[in-house]
Amino acid sequence: MRTSYSAIDTYLQCPQKYKFQEIDRIKVPKNREAIFGTLIHNTLKFMFRRDPLFPTLDEIINYFRENWPAKETLKTPWSAEEEKVYFEEGVRVLKKFYEKNAPWNFTVVDLESHFEVPLEDKNGAVHILAGKIDRIDKLPDDTYEIVDYKTSKRMPSQTALDKDLQLSLYSLGLQKRWPHLRPEDIKLSLYFLKHGEKLSTKVTPETTLETKNALLKTVTEIQEKLNSGKEFEPMPGALCDWCGYKPICPAWSHLYRKKTPDADIKSPEEMDAIIKEYFEIKKTGQQNEARLTELQSEIKDYMEKQKITRVFGDEGVISKKNVQRYEYDWGKIKTALSPLGKWEEVLRADEKKLRKVLVEIPEETRTFIEKTRTISKEYTVLTASTKKITRPEEIDLEKPDIL
Repeated sequence: MRTSYSAIDTYLQCPQKYKFQEIDRIKVPKNREAIFGTLIHNTLKFMFRRDPLFPTLDEIINYFRENWPAKETLKTPWSAEEEKVYFEEGVRVLKKFYEKNAPWNFTVVDLESHFEVPLEDKNGAVHILAGKIDRIDKLPDDTYEIVDYKTSKRMPSQTALDKDLQLSLYSLGLQKRWPHLRPEDIKLSLYFLKHGEKLSTKVTPETTLETKNALLKTVTEIQEKLNSGKEFEPMPGALCDWCGYKPICPAWSHLYRKKTPDADIKSPEEMDAIIKEYFEIKKTGQQNEARLTELQSEIKDYMEKQKITRVFGDEGVISKKNVQRYEYDWGKIKTALSPLGKWEEVLRADEKKLRKVLVEIPEETRTFIEKTRTISKEYTVLTASTKKITRPEEIDLEKPDIL
């Protein structure tokens, strides 16, 4: 498999978005933040490109102005006020950065450097992880610094930074490019442009190995889903409001449903009534298990036919979740855990105790134990939430806002 950090990050955020983006190759219009971030990155590349002299601050701001993407295709057009706010923020960020980072004070060896990292799994398959590094500087002590620009507002803790998968992958990429470099020869930095702050860390041979294992685990998981035809399930969360795939996502598309359904699918009005009755029974605590079971069956049937994982009503949201129950080969588990002194903690073959132990043991042993399990039972459950969801005001369902 050939992939990239951004693709891996997308999968970890939401497997369904990964499928839309990387497998189905469905394009969506860029949002304002993405357009803004891309132009800021391009402007900083222009700032450090000595051709043959470094540009002045006025030339940098002029570059930003001339390339301002006011006519870019967006999900919704720029308003005059929005365009003014974003443009002025960009100018502010660039001026602040220039004041603290005059380009002639740095020895920049590469800009937007492409790299590839080959990773071999236990089956001998080689996976290629590709990426692009914003900036590489050579430092006075002959070590190197990788600088990645961020236009986001949120800054991570130092602990989170030390475990940052993106920076660790960049370190692997630079070591692949220049094999003489050791992990400790590379400084890894995230520069948060809106705050004018740079956070730095270094990796060790141990954390480098952890990064390789984490990346391989995710790549293997993706490959197994592709080979087996398993679903790339959606993971609804705070980032959904910025996702262009929302109208076609199984977790959200019920909000964008067509007015005229297929003949064998219940109408919106019928489903609204079913959802309302379902919440009424759940809310009042009526002892009507038989009717609740009927409603659950109808809701599950509707979800299956519509290929969705959630339905929405005025009362709240009903979600579908697939649950798996496992059986373990406890003889093999004893063989794996005994040398670690952990077998006694699960001596009675208790799955809850085993789950606790799994987070405390080495990755290799954890992987071995997970391979001993088999699915003994699989079923679907419905969960209800009374959290209110804002419905889209007007959606053109015949021409969804996806290219």
